[in-house]
Amino acid sequence: MNRGETTGLAGSVALGAWAALGVLTMVVVGGAGAPLWLDDGPLGWSVGHRPDVMRTFARGVTDTGTGAIPYVLAALAGFLVARAVRNRLLAAVFCLVCLGVGQALRYGVMELVHRSRPPRGDWAAHASGWAFPSGHATTGALTAGLLMIALTLRAPRGATSFRVVIGCWGLLVGLTRVYLGVHWFTDVLGGWLFAVGWLGVCLYAAGRWLPALSLTPADTAPTAERAPEDHAPQNPDRRG
Repeated sequence: MNRGETTGLAGSVALGAWAALGVLTMVVVGGAGAPLWLDDGPLGWSVGHRPDVMRTFARGVTDTGTGAIPYVLAALAGFLVARAVRNRLLAAVFCLVCLGVGQALRYGVMELVHRSRPPRGDWAAHASGWAFPSGHATTGALTAGLLMIALTLRAPRGATSFRVVIGCWGLLVGLTRVYLGVHWFTDVLGGWLFAVGWLGVCLYAAGRWLPALSLTPADTAPTAERAPEDHAPQNPDRRG
């Protein structure tokens, strides 16, 4: 897949994710923030299945989806994706900006929607602010997406196990918010959709306006062209 194809795919993914998020947001707003049919079941199960060890584990995972950890991982993604040493700082800054601006935009959507969280009696962790879309789910998915894209471009035929682990971590950060009772499942789903849409926008922007960042997998990157050799057949009967 060349740079143009990658950029086009990113734009298409962004449009699809934004469209799905728009529909979900309208449903949430139309219901005045009340739980949807996807919400009661996961929350009810979570409240009834919280042994101490699982609650501690969930709190540990959810804590990795906020604070400094996502920014460190985003910077690492930038250093991984750029092949030339001189471009790694630019790529790291781009990934940090992608994460930071994404968080700010998500906060704006949250303030506009004003959806209430589940009942406080179901909470098993601290939470603040409105519910939709989930900030931890958005941040975890954005960070995981940046790392997975970097690994895919850097080692397209390898690092599969790393991508699986990173993807599972990104999903778990969001799911722990439901398990700990501080978000409805559709809050988390909204965060995932927001993250996918914003990642698509960032990847599209990088492909269009940041040529220094390589968006071509390493083993398909164009190589320097060699001067064609003259293989014209020699006429043995020809005399110089």
